[in-house]
Amino acid sequence: MQQKGLDFGAPVDASRARPRALTVSELTDRIQGVLEVEFADVWVEGEVSNLKIAPSGHWYFSLKDDRAQVRAVVWKTDTRLIRFRPRDGMKVLARGQVRVYAPRGEYQISVQVLEPLGKGSLQQAFEELKERLGKEGLFDAARKRPLPMLPRRIGVVSSPTGAVVQDILRVLRARYVNLGVLLYPARVQGPEAAGEVAQGIRTLSRLGGLDVLIVARGGGSLEDLWAFNDEQVARALSSSKVPTICAVGHETDFTIADFVADLRAPTPSAAAERVVQAKEDLVAQIAALESRLLGATRLRFTRVRARVEAVTSHRVFAAERGRLRSRAQRVDELFRRGETGLVRGLERARAFSWDEVARRTVDVYREAAGG
Repeated sequence: MQQKGLDFGAPVDASRARPRALTVSELTDRIQGVLEVEFADVWVEGEVSNLKIAPSGHWYFSLKDDRAQVRAVVWKTDTRLIRFRPRDGMKVLARGQVRVYAPRGEYQISVQVLEPLGKGSLQQAFEELKERLGKEGLFDAARKRPLPMLPRRIGVVSSPTGAVVQDILRVLRARYVNLGVLLYPARVQGPEAAGEVAQGIRTLSRLGGLDVLIVARGGGSLEDLWAFNDEQVARALSSSKVPTICAVGHETDFTIADFVADLRAPTPSAAAERVVQAKEDLVAQIAALESRLLGATRLRFTRVRARVEAVTSHRVFAAERGRLRSRAQRVDELFRRGETGLVRGLERARAFSWDEVARRTVDVYREAAGG
């Protein structure tokens, strides 16, 4: 029995039965629009795999867990903001935007923030740079140079507006008034600080006439001191032509610059004290030598006096002293006799009258004339 109004024998128009097919590009565009809007800012935790650094400077890798993986890219302009270099197998936390790479029909995360899990990115970067420079020998004790005994002129790289420079000058003026100080003003915190500090070290090193170079700033957090964990500062210190002292932060703060410099001082004031310590040691050494010389001289005189006294107390010298005393007494006696005779002669001379003198004179002439 045939139902009314239905024609099962009529042909079906296939073009009217299905919707219009999308091209690959159209489908990709739609997917791209959904993903890039829905996942415009996402945090993804995973393990770095198959890391490749392109000649252009971009980083390409995958983030994976035990069930899935997703491609990721860090563009060169964003790598400067990442303080460490990721490695295969490292677990990280990435922040970025989901993007669709149309030529391959793949989606990937364009990463702007990358942090290692378990450690902060700054700490990770610090340890990586320390390990790399240590392998190059920049921290070796053999390359450390001693400070000069009596420096005449020192250079300081630091902020001119902080208390650090004043602390250094106060110590130097109190203990070494004739020491010259040349300051290179540089920012010690912020994105431009590392470049300025490195430039200051290179400039003062090339200038000549300096005996010591101090790089200093006050204390702070790891972020505040980060300029002194920069590779360009480390290499500037290692290539300095004059001995260097790093005085960054407080006693418990350590930076890459501390390991590279010829001497680490716990504070800027301590750095200044270390510069003048050689002079103070020399002054103390001279004073000690003067004291030893005086003591040795006194001891020598005491020993000589004792020997003289011991010799002069011998009986031979006692008998000789007796003879000398007798002769001295004889001299005194003769002197008194001569003195007495002279007095008597003067008295007789005074008793003569002028007539007697004249008469005797005439007699003398007569006798001389033959009577």
